[in-house]
Amino acid sequence: MGMRMGISAGTGMDTSTGTGRRMFPGALRFILSCAVCLALLQSAGCSLRSGTGGGDGETVTGRAVSRVALSAVGTPYRMGGSTPEKGFDCSGLVFWAYARNGIKVPRTAAEQSGLGAAVRRSELKPGDILVFRIKSGLHTALYVGENSFVHSPSSGKTVRVDSMSKNYWQSKYIAARRVRRS
Repeated sequence: MGMRMGISAGTGMDTSTGTGRRMFPGALRFILSCAVCLALLQSAGCSLRSGTGGGDGETVTGRAVSRVALSAVGTPYRMGGSTPEKGFDCSGLVFWAYARNGIKVPRTAAEQSGLGAAVRRSELKPGDILVFRIKSGLHTALYVGENSFVHSPSSGKTVRVDSMSKNYWQSKYIAARRVRRS
């Protein structure tokens, strides 16, 4: 006599009890987000082991910064937040990801928007800081490769990966900056 257990594909419903109640909707969303993030990193040629991967030092550092930021996917937005425990605002996520790699960057989006060297959109690498002009002011994010970025969007939302191909982000994009390890 076997027990039937599982989650119905695409619904997140518990199939073991036949009750149709939702099982771990947050966990399922987190697992799917992690799978997307890992696929993005692998397609960008990133290794999950520290210190590996091709390219110059800035590229390896940028990949490490990207990995740290991607580890925060699902963390709630919090104005002024700069830790996974307290939540993140946009610049807090950038600040935290760089700090975890031993690189000090300014805390605000305005300061981050003028940091390092300007980068053309066609030359973006993982770890580059993206700057967008939105209704409330400047918004910063981290490029992770494959035309995607990780950011903490706004109140009531969580850290997530978005595509630069979306019309909204295309219309708001204003600059990219590359931070070099000092």
